[in-house]
Order: sequence, then C-alpha cells, then structure tokens
Amino acid sequence: MTKVIFTENAPAPIGPYNQAIQHNDTVYVSGQIAINPATGNLEIDDLELETDLVLKNLGAVLNAAGMDYSNIIKCSIFLSDMGSFGTVNKIYGSYFTDNFPARETVEVACLPKNVNVEISCIAVAS
Repeated sequence: MTKVIFTENAPAPIGPYNQAIQHNDTVYVSGQIAINPATGNLEIDDLELETDLVLKNLGAVLNAAGMDYSNIIKCSIFLSDMGSFGTVNKIYGSYFTDNFPARETVEVACLPKNVNVEISCIAVAS
C-alpha cells in the first residue's frame, strides 16, 4: 500500500514531488530545507537556526505519518560547505538520544534556493 503524506506544518513541495511517501510501514521523507511553513520565507542567515528548522520540518512530515524521530532508520544530509559539518552535526545530534540512524553527509555544489543544508530520511513504524 502506498500513501502520499502531506502536512501544512512543513513547506509545500517546490517541484514535482511529495513531502513523503509511505509504503507499507516505511516512510520516505523528501529533502527538507529551511523554509518557514508559516511564512513561506527562507531562514538561512544563521546555520544553527537553519539546521533546526530543517529538522523541525522533517519532524512535521514524520508526525503527519504518525511517526517521530525515533522511527528514523536512515538520514541523508547534504551540505553546501563541508566546513559547516560541525555546526550541523551538533544540532542534528540534539534530535537523537540513542539508537542513532544510519547516515551519510555529503557536500554538494548547490542546493535548492541556495540553502546551506538539506536533510531527507527514511522512517519505519515500530
């Protein structure tokens, strides 16, 4: 069974994709960036606040699927500058307490809307 996941508590997609797709017990969350869902504005002037908003957006999509951060089994982090790894990693780590998900972090040439960080994940119902 496949189901589209959508919430107004996270940014609407800016292209031909969905916020997330649930297939059976697995949710595939599209990359989230620091768009404030309440205003539609980018919030990228402070990397810590940007990363926090990205993770809050990710959490909002998970909540729409009846899940939370504890259901995440895999994250992908995309950075515009690997020099920001430490800052992003610190904020990211504050969202997980144990049983950390698998993850990769890669530097890319450019991200949508020239943001500094984008994070996607895969989550499974427990």
